[in-house]
Amino acid sequence: MDDTDLDRAHAAMMAAPENDAARVAFYDCFADAQIVLLLAEEAAAETVRPAVVELGGDRYTVVFDTEERLAAFSGAVAPYAGLSGRGLAEMLAGQKIGIALNPEVAPSTMLIPAEAVDWLAQTLAHAPTEATARPVEILPPGALPEALTGALTRKLRGAGALASSAFLAGVRYADGSRGHLLAFIDAAPDAQPGLAIAANEALTFSGLEAGAMDVTFVESGSTMATRLARVGLDVALPRPAVPEGPAAPGRDPDRPPKLT
Repeated sequence: MDDTDLDRAHAAMMAAPENDAARVAFYDCFADAQIVLLLAEEAAAETVRPAVVELGGDRYTVVFDTEERLAAFSGAVAPYAGLSGRGLAEMLAGQKIGIALNPEVAPSTMLIPAEAVDWLAQTLAHAPTEATARPVEILPPGALPEALTGALTRKLRGAGALASSAFLAGVRYADGSRGHLLAFIDAAPDAQPGLAIAANEALTFSGLEAGAMDVTFVESGSTMATRLARVGLDVALPRPAVPEGPAAPGRDPDRPPKLT
């Protein structure tokens, strides 16, 4: 089987065990991954009962990052639910249940303890705060940490369906403060909260201990949009692939399965 994004993130983490940024990047990748959760029985409506194994006195759900790996592990047809890594972390938070990832079937085989699952769920729950600072000058962004630009690329994968474009620039506010500004152009109103959360997570998972990035939404043709296009960094917003066929239980991020 070909290596997956999780395999590569896991390899980078294992190659540098003291590198906090590599470890955070792995959990970021896991949160965004679409995974399959082995079930103890067929799902009923939106309720699922995961298969849980006990190892060393601790309990773990069993998950895979591809259906092929689930099939290789089970050796037969097995019930499963599809969901995102963030959805699984949210579902397991506080349950004292860890995650057995790709057991025996991939280079990214590992046990994620319950404490790490809780940390991931708590980190993902951090929402951006609203502010009303008035920009008075849009500037070139200057040198940006690769960790931040890489995190933005990961987080905004598929965002091309939600906004026409995005630019990252430097900004000076009326009170004299400076920072960075990520501006989405022509974003649909109902997509704006999700885009703001994605940008906030990019900063959180970039591994930068100190840093700030504001998010705004701008209409094309405005003076700010013109200035952003002139001096800002164009952030790619790829369009998502259109899935074929019916979705497995849990694939809808707005309707995660319920744990039983």
